[in-house]
Amino acid sequence: MRSGKLTHTVKVLRPTFTDDGYGNQVPGPVSIVATLRAQLIEESTDEFIRNYGASTERVRIFRTRYIDGITLADQIEHDDTEFNLKQIKEIGRQRGLELRCVSIG
Repeated sequence: MRSGKLTHTVKVLRPTFTDDGYGNQVPGPVSIVATLRAQLIEESTDEFIRNYGASTERVRIFRTRYIDGITLADQIEHDDTEFNLKQIKEIGRQRGLELRCVSIG
């Protein structure tokens, strides 16, 4: 992976949940796990027909250097937009990661 292609900055966010006193989990503050340089591989918008009607999904695929501990429960922030992680692929033997993300909202 060439460092010259890592032109975008992404933040890996980890949402936290707290107990509200009644046994329910309430979203709490979001912590930043890492700030990474990444290569934007693909950016697309797809429209799907669902039971509730048409919906649009914005998909972005990033390649970045390997970092341990990223899970599908984490989120990615890029250009002030938050994305849910849908797939994490390891490139080589801990050389890099390919992160497939879908926009939130």
